[in-house]
Amino acid sequence: MLDISVIILTLNEELHIRRCIENVRSIAKQIFVVDCFSTDRTVDIAKELGAEVHQHEWPGNQAAQFNWALENLPIATEWVLRLDADEYLTSGLITEMDEQLPKLSGDITAVVFPLGRAFMGRVLKHGIVNSVKMIRLFRYGKACYEQRLMDEHIVVKSGRTVTFKNQFIDDSLLSIKQFVDKHNHYSSREAALLLDAEYHLFDLDTDDASYCEDVQKKRAQKMKYAKMPLFWRSFAYFCYRYIVKLGFLDGKEGFLWDFLQGWWYRTLVDAKILEIKKTCGQDAKKIRKYLIDNYQIKF
Repeated sequence: MLDISVIILTLNEELHIRRCIENVRSIAKQIFVVDCFSTDRTVDIAKELGAEVHQHEWPGNQAAQFNWALENLPIATEWVLRLDADEYLTSGLITEMDEQLPKLSGDITAVVFPLGRAFMGRVLKHGIVNSVKMIRLFRYGKACYEQRLMDEHIVVKSGRTVTFKNQFIDDSLLSIKQFVDKHNHYSSREAALLLDAEYHLFDLDTDDASYCEDVQKKRAQKMKYAKMPLFWRSFAYFCYRYIVKLGFLDGKEGFLWDFLQGWWYRTLVDAKILEIKKTCGQDAKKIRKYLIDNYQIKF
C-alpha cells in the first residue's frame, strides 16, 4: 500500500463508483468521495466499500469542488491522487506507482499520467486518444486546481514533475442518450470558453508556466482552434482525428467516438456560438448576460 489519498468527486455515479473504488483499494491508505447529494446509490456503494464520504453542494465547477476537498478533507498522506468516477488505473500503472513512487526525490512534487480512452467497451488505440497527458498525482499541499469552467487542470505550486509510462483509462459506461445529454451540457460551457477567448468575458487562470508541458501545448492548440472559422473547424478536427491520426482503425467504436466527440459535439458548440452572436452581436456585456441567463454560467 502506498502513502496515497484518493479523491473522487461524484454526482449520481452508481454506474461507475464501485469499479473506481475497487481499482484503488489495494494501493490507497485513504479514499475520499466528495458527493454533491446524489439521489442514486452512489453514497451507499461508496460507504459499503469503505470510502469516507463527504457531501458538499456543487460550487459551479469541478475545480472549486476539488479545491474545497483539498482544504477540508482530513488528508493524512504524502500524496493525493485525483480520479473521476468513470476512470481507473491500468495494472501497468499500478505496478509502476508501486515501484517508482517511493524512489522519487523530494523535489518532484507531481506525476503526469498518460490518458487512455475506452468507448462502448473498446479501448481506443488510434486517433488522438494517446496524445493526452495530465497531472493526476501530487504531493499534498504542493498543487491545486486552476479556476476554470471546464477542462481544468492541476497546477503545481512548486517543484518538478515526472511522467510515468503507463496509462489511466477514461471509460464511461453511459448510454448514448446519456452521453448526448451530458455533452449538450458541456457544449454550453465550451461555447463560453471560446467566446471568452474572443471577448475576455471573465477572469481565468492564465499562468501557463505552472502547467505540465502537455497541457501548455493543448492550450496553445485550443487557441489556434478558436481562431478558425465556425463549423469548418469541427469538420477539420474530425478529419484530422479519424483520417490523419488513423481513428478509423478502431472500428465502429472509433468512428462513433471521433464523430460524436470530435465533430458532432464541436459543431453543437459552434451552433451555440452562432446563436449567441446573432442574438447579442459583438457586445461583450450582452454575451455575458446571455450566458448567465440562458446557460446558467457562473462568472
